[in-house]
Amino acid sequence: MVIRHSTEEDLPRMMEIYASARNFMAENGNPNQWGPTNWPPQDLIRADIADGNSYVCLCGDRVAGAFFFRQGRDIEPTYRTIQGGRWLDDSPYGVVHRLAGDGSVKGIGSACLEWAFGQCGHLRIDTHGDNRVMQNLLKKSGFVYCGIIHVEEDDDPRLAYEKM
Repeated sequence: MVIRHSTEEDLPRMMEIYASARNFMAENGNPNQWGPTNWPPQDLIRADIADGNSYVCLCGDRVAGAFFFRQGRDIEPTYRTIQGGRWLDDSPYGVVHRLAGDGSVKGIGSACLEWAFGQCGHLRIDTHGDNRVMQNLLKKSGFVYCGIIHVEEDDDPRLAYEKM
């Protein structure tokens, strides 16, 4: 698998992947994380591409996965307040959001998280309480549960994880 910055030409394929991921989530007990709002919106993905924070995972020459990655100090405003726990470390970190695969290839999620961790050696990520698939992936990938955060998109709390 190869990971590269996404381009505007990748946008239609990325939106197909996100639609597939919404269906997968709904079929696996997580209809509320992305489903009700048709998340993520195309305008957000377009902005991620323009800002250089959007990536795709290629299997051969086909885009099979997509995600957001950014790194720095205090880069995720919703991570400033964590309830029922604490972050492991205050050093600069990378954050992964909007991680999705099209379901055609096993290991896309692991490959994307491994690549992101290789970029900075310190990652934070969050997921919906109903997203058991992502929770299992994070635990398998060496992430530690740290507490609850809240996002701006909805009122559902998110489980926060960190890997160092």
